Amino acid sequence: MRLENKIAIVTGAAFGMGESTARIFAREGARVVVADIAEEDAKKVVAQIGADGGDAIFVRLDVSKEADWATAIRTTVERYGRLDILVNNAGVSGALPDLNSLADYDRVMAINARGTFMGMQSAMPEMRKAGGGSIVNLSSISGLIGQTNVHMGYNGAKAAIHIMTKAAAVQFAKDNIRVNSVHPGMMPPMRSGQAGADPSLRAKALDAVPLKRAGRPEEAAYAVLFLASDEASYVTGSEIIVDGGYLAL
Repeated sequence: MRLENKIAIVTGAAFGMGESTARIFAREGARVVVADIAEEDAKKVVAQIGADGGDAIFVRLDVSKEADWATAIRTTVERYGRLDILVNNAGVSGALPDLNSLADYDRVMAINARGTFMGMQSAMPEMRKAGGGSIVNLSSISGLIGQTNVHMGYNGAKAAIHIMTKAAAVQFAKDNIRVNSVHPGMMPPMRSGQAGADPSLRAKALDAVPLKRAGRPEEAAYAVLFLASDEASYVTGSEIIVDGGYLAL
């Protein structure tokens, strides 16, 4: 198994790519901390992992709150003894009705960018104690290009994740902590994306994807798995784009 005996925190693990990542990690031998604010749904993920023979616990985590991060890290170490992997997956959508809303800008930046920074900041001391680790940050193709129907705060937050990943990779390398990013393209609509589920907008967006379909959550999760695993032991400061060829156009 690719993550045998590894200890992993996956944020935003109640749904979508986070849920898929948590389930795949558990199947690959990791002990998984399922972190989310959606308590009931996250506990269902934990229960299913257990039913499938895996080992997982739930931790309530609002990634924009420093105290929640401290609790999540402490709970992980108390339960499993160390931390090997952090997947900063939690985030909110940029497919919003008012693309000029300052309130939405503040919310997107607080959760997507600041939350990712606090995750790395919080995990690094325990990974250093463990002799190293792997951090995988979920950015987006929105962090690499401009888009007409996405709040610019979302593009800004995902771009911040992209460059913070590279900075952290350089700064944490001396501690044997690898930091990489995954950049999904069009995936199933996020629960927080009010405009992202509009059929006409999705059809137009899909037409621009060479593979002519949306990605599946597990297709991004398997990229995360590779970067989290020892198979990527010489990979840091890099990104994997999972977009059906969209950026190749």
